[in-house]
Amino acid sequence: MKQQILAIDDNKNAVNLIKTFFTDQGFGVTTAYNGREALDVMQASPPDLILLDVMMPHMDGYQFITTVRRTSDIPIIMLTAKRNEEDVIRGFELGADDYLTKPFRMRELLMRIRAVLRRSAALISTAEAQQNKSTIQLDKAHLTITLAEKTVILTPVEFCVFERLVQSMDLPVHRATLSTHLIMHQFTGTETTIKVHIRNLRRKIEPNPMNPTYIKTVFGVGYRLTCND
Repeated sequence: MKQQILAIDDNKNAVNLIKTFFTDQGFGVTTAYNGREALDVMQASPPDLILLDVMMPHMDGYQFITTVRRTSDIPIIMLTAKRNEEDVIRGFELGADDYLTKPFRMRELLMRIRAVLRRSAALISTAEAQQNKSTIQLDKAHLTITLAEKTVILTPVEFCVFERLVQSMDLPVHRATLSTHLIMHQFTGTETTIKVHIRNLRRKIEPNPMNPTYIKTVFGVGYRLTCND
């Protein structure tokens, strides 16, 4: 079955380009020209992923994502000409899964969509695994994780990093993604601090921190959490 994309933008030419390109890539594409119309489209035909413009009449992208996140965790990629860091952070804080500024290349958007859909599938798998008493369990209230029947106490920022890695279990997480995640949660997100947090996590959870079993380095990208190696 085709994966379904809902493209929301008040620029009809942009919507038509997206629909043509992603239909050719094997997706089903429905469209809407503002947030209110998109809510009606979602009820009639729930998508697997949403491409969301920010500046629209009647209901803008921020209002739309706030409404959707009350009842749904469907993946959302925000597409906007707004480039300020504050705008990016706001989008992530409201629940966006990714953020791409205009103008962009369709091939780059395709890569982002595939990555977000993989992460979404990983989240579902992780949730199912935790329900079945997976080897990893997170206790956010007490800032602890249980890994291979060992419970470890983390600092708030270590827990934030580890939680993001769990969300993409067995998939690479880019350093920039970790940085944005930390900034969203009001921590410092520089590359240097991320390296420090990863090193500290390894000291706490790895049998041999110099030869990690769980948190692997993906050279040129970032890190990957796995329990299968």
